[in-house]
Amino acid sequence: MAHVIRAIRRISPELVHRYGALSSATIHEASGGKGALSSRIKPISPHMKVCGPAVTVKVRPCDNLMLHEAIYVAERGDVIVADAGGYAEAGAWGEIMAVAAQQRGIAGFVFNGAVRDSQVMADIGFPVFACALSIKGTQKVSLGLINHPLNLDNITINPGDLIVGDGDGLVVVRREEAEDVLEKSLAREEKEKVIKERLRRGESTLDIYGFRNTLEALGLTEE
Repeated sequence: MAHVIRAIRRISPELVHRYGALSSATIHEASGGKGALSSRIKPISPHMKVCGPAVTVKVRPCDNLMLHEAIYVAERGDVIVADAGGYAEAGAWGEIMAVAAQQRGIAGFVFNGAVRDSQVMADIGFPVFACALSIKGTQKVSLGLINHPLNLDNITINPGDLIVGDGDGLVVVRREEAEDVLEKSLAREEKEKVIKERLRRGESTLDIYGFRNTLEALGLTEE
């Protein structure tokens, strides 16, 4: 088995662009509640957004050698998605790597592990989502895997799957389902637009969604 697979299938740039206007929550709901990554993985700055096909990386905790390799395997517009098993006591990605990735046009970095230099990365506008921050350094002595399937908290991420992230969280859309989920996401956006207009006209969520009947059936009492 090769450590690194360079040739992967990706969703089209047009689809990536259309997904870029959608929220992670909308996409998650439109996917039927599938694909949400752990809420432990947060943007290092609340306004960061990321959207692009995944280049997956499996690294040994406290070692970032394969992350350096991944910067030069990933293509413009890709999102590097890496797993260090949630290890939070070493900052395996920082300013130097972010600058290198940004120079290559990489769209962002998602990590089941810790990073450092968070303020600088926020200042240069490179999107980073991680479990934790740590000032501790790493080794560069271990091989890992690039563009093999990852399993993060029972969510499978295949190379080329779409990753969308914002301040609310991260969602994975399987490459084969991307067109269908996009159409469902857009339909959900239109439906919610109508609901918001009804609310502005004075209707209540209790009536719009039929929650009054639910409350009555549950035996709600009031004084």
